[in-house]
Amino acid sequence: MSGSGGRGSGGSGADGSVSGAGEGGAADPAAGAAPDVTLLIADDDPVTRSGLSTLLGAQQGITVVGRAADGVEVVQQVRMLRPDVVLMDVRMPRRNGIEATRELLKDADPPKVVVITTFENDGYVTAALSAGASGFVLKRRPVPQIAEAVRVVAAGEAVLFPAALRRMVAARPLESAEALPRAALTGREEGVLRLMATGLSNPEIAQALAVSQETVKTHVGNVLGKLGAQNRTHAVVIAYESGLVVPGLPGA
Repeated sequence: MSGSGGRGSGGSGADGSVSGAGEGGAADPAAGAAPDVTLLIADDDPVTRSGLSTLLGAQQGITVVGRAADGVEVVQQVRMLRPDVVLMDVRMPRRNGIEATRELLKDADPPKVVVITTFENDGYVTAALSAGASGFVLKRRPVPQIAEAVRVVAAGEAVLFPAALRRMVAARPLESAEALPRAALTGREEGVLRLMATGLSNPEIAQALAVSQETVKTHVGNVLGKLGAQNRTHAVVIAYESGLVVPGLPGA
C-alpha cells in the first residue's frame, strides 16, 4: 500500500503548520494527475467523524473510503478497504488508537497513520508515535492543513510539529530514554538526528551539512536502524526523551 497522491510542504512546523520531513516535492504536471490518496477516518465522536469525512473528502487529492468508531473497527475496516492513510483518534473505546496502530503495523503492507488530537500535551499521542504513527495533527487546525498532513504522510514523509512535540514529550514519562545511549550513533548521525528534530527535510539537512541528499538519506536510515525507530517521527521522540535535544536550547 503506497500513498500515490502525496506531496511535501516546506516551512517550519513550530506554529502547528504542516512540515514535511522527507524528500517529496511537487508533482510534475507533465506526468499527469496522480490518483487520490485513500483515507479512513477513525474517531469515536460521530459528529467529528462525519464532519472530517465531509470536509476532507472535498479536498483535492483525497478520497475518504471509510469511517471507524473505535480501535477494533478501524483494524477491521483497514484490512477490508486498504486505505493509504488512517486519520486516527487515540482516545477510543474497545481498543485505543495506540493499540490499533500497533496492530495495523504488523500487516505486511500497512497504511500510514496520522494521529489527530485535541490536546498538544496528550501522552497518548507520543505513545502512538512511538508505536509507529507517522505524525500528528491538531483537530483545531484548518481542514486544508489536515489534508496536507494526509498527503505528506501518504508520500512517505513525516509530519513534525517540533514545538508541540517537545511539549508532549516533556509532559510524559520517558519510555525510550535508553534507546539513544544503546544505539552508539556516530557524531554525524547525532547531528542529523538533531536537525531532524527541528523538522528539517532531507534536502534542508543536506544543505545545512553541505552534503548530498543521498548521504543524508543514508544517515537517516542508519539512525532509524540503530535506534530501532519505527520511522522518522519515532526517532525524534527518542531524541527528546534521551536528552540529545533539549527544549529551549539552540537547535531545539
